[in-house]
Amino acid sequence: MPNIRLDKFISERTEYSRSQIKQLAAAGKIKVGDKIIKKADVKIDPETDTVEVCGQLVRSEKHRYILLNKPDGYVCSTEENDGPTVLGLVPPEMRTKGLFPAGRLDKDSLGALLITDDGELAHRMLSPRSHIPKIYIVKLDRPFENKYIDLFKNNIVLSDGETCLPAKLKPLEISEKLAFIEICEGKYHQVKRMFAAVGNHVEKLMRVSLGGLVLPEKLAFGECMELLHKDVENLFKFRDFESFCSEFSPVFSANLIK
Repeated sequence: MPNIRLDKFISERTEYSRSQIKQLAAAGKIKVGDKIIKKADVKIDPETDTVEVCGQLVRSEKHRYILLNKPDGYVCSTEENDGPTVLGLVPPEMRTKGLFPAGRLDKDSLGALLITDDGELAHRMLSPRSHIPKIYIVKLDRPFENKYIDLFKNNIVLSDGETCLPAKLKPLEISEKLAFIEICEGKYHQVKRMFAAVGNHVEKLMRVSLGGLVLPEKLAFGECMELLHKDVENLFKFRDFESFCSEFSPVFSANLIK
């Protein structure tokens, strides 16, 4: 990677504007290695130089990938037209310009949500050609019926005539109203509409995996974690649905039983 200007490096990785960076440099708030840098237009090597702004290390990676365990009541948007947005849950030290939620969860839905500033990855992730499987755990209004399994597997038709791709279902032994569902597309309110099409109602919906990226058990609702490169690549690695259900049933069922 070629050398780049210090202000460009910081601007691309933080919320600071170029003019703010210039002011911070003049005030002695920026360090490259052990040296205080007073001019923001100096060239640095982004691969070897360490940069600090106001005592905070600026990460060298250009893009940021954040996994949020979305709580109820937040909208997947960059604007607060319909309520507080998920971006407000990102800690200041993780924020950078251009962050957006890659994909959607309904305001009352819970669970795994990727927040990033990498538009190329988001496009790859959301493209119909990718068909990244997403697994949800649902709490139903009425008991699960085994007939749902075949109905969902055979391209269920929604009330408006839309046909869904085949989906996988697995009831949880711990409760007759809990089930895992795996889908490979993202129609509007899709999981809720699928269960409505078979005469049931989703009371609670929680997304627990995106591709091979599983929501960590210790990540509480409203908390974020920064993803490493290997974690991001897991988005495009798929897990066996049956083994996932067996492994994670006790973990995620507890979230919806409470």
